[in-house]
Amino acid sequence: MLETAKSHSGPEDEGRPEARRELAAAHRQAVKDDFIEGIDNHFTLTVPDHPGRFYLNAFGLHWSEVTASNLIEVSLDGEVIAGQGEANLTAVCIHAPMHRRGIKCVLHTHMPYTTALSQLEDIRIEPSSQNGVVLQDMIAYDYEYNGFADTQEEGERMADVLGDKRILLLANHGAVTTGDSVADAYYRLYFLERAAMTQMIAMGAGKRRMISKEVQERMRSFLGAPGTDYASQIRMYFDAVKRVLKAEGSNYDS
Repeated sequence: MLETAKSHSGPEDEGRPEARRELAAAHRQAVKDDFIEGIDNHFTLTVPDHPGRFYLNAFGLHWSEVTASNLIEVSLDGEVIAGQGEANLTAVCIHAPMHRRGIKCVLHTHMPYTTALSQLEDIRIEPSSQNGVVLQDMIAYDYEYNGFADTQEEGERMADVLGDKRILLLANHGAVTTGDSVADAYYRLYFLERAAMTQMIAMGAGKRRMISKEVQERMRSFLGAPGTDYASQIRMYFDAVKRVLKAEGSNYDS
């Protein structure tokens, strides 16, 4: 179904508390990082062992209210299977097609610097910063803005543009980052915004100095070298995020 799902309750998930905690932590950190826009935008994560379902923030909640227990569980057709609240139509239309293709975590925001970059004639992340070079090979660019994504056909089109990349920069709209875990996807979201921020600031100051192709190739070789353990670094980053949230009194894991 493509209509917004009706609010109702269902049986609580069992055996998947960590997945819920990770996704709730991402919502809370997004508030701190200023990635939030009202009650809009959406983070989703495939329910472990249930590829036909995903966790989603209930529409209407501010992200500072999201907890592990109030995430709803939604089918790929938009039906709320468990939890209290509504599934935002756009969330289903954008995220479900990507989850159908085996992508586990999908994060969509209108975060300020990335969205500002998406409004330019040239929306590409430049190789003018270290973050820009690191991200370049992960990004697909969608120049076809069609208004609100209110059909799964539009979501399928966006998933086609994403292809085998990890990040989708949406002209006039914002961005989607993906990953095999919440930590993966959020790490990309954070550094995409950092790259866009420094690029936008530099663009206002004058002509940018690009990193040479030789250095770019050397960096790519390093990133792809055997034994380079970025998974461990990403995990350490997101564990630190959760520690700080707890130290500040967050109840995201409740």
